[in-house]
Amino acid sequence: MRICDILRRKGFEVVTIAPDRTVLDAVQTLVEHNIGAVVVVDGSGLAGILSERDVLRLTAQSTDLSTLRVGDVMTSDVVIGDGSDNLREVMDVMTRNRIRHLPVVDGGNLAGLVSIGDLVNALRTAVETENRHLKQYIAGAS
Repeated sequence: MRICDILRRKGFEVVTIAPDRTVLDAVQTLVEHNIGAVVVVDGSGLAGILSERDVLRLTAQSTDLSTLRVGDVMTSDVVIGDGSDNLREVMDVMTRNRIRHLPVVDGGNLAGLVSIGDLVNALRTAVETENRHLKQYIAGAS
């Protein structure tokens, strides 16, 4: 299974925010959309990503989120995926980099976002389908 297959099922919508917005704005966006990360985009495209984990680190420092800009605290060295990437390879990349969200880029443009939950769900569905087919095969072979 490839990442583009997951995006076709999940959808291609990506919640984004500009780097000049405040971290408090980003938190409100996360809550409003019930998501764990927001992709930061500027005029030239993907600029970074800000996750709820990043925000927790800031709050542990007693930082005022209404004065910090997203662009100053986002992860700018973003690990990205391609729609043609294999599910298992992407799971390895996300595990190795300890990330839970992976922006998917196609031709230099943001094409979607997958979470570790999306990948686990896709793998679970694939295993269930394979299991069902094997059971049907065994039942038919008897």
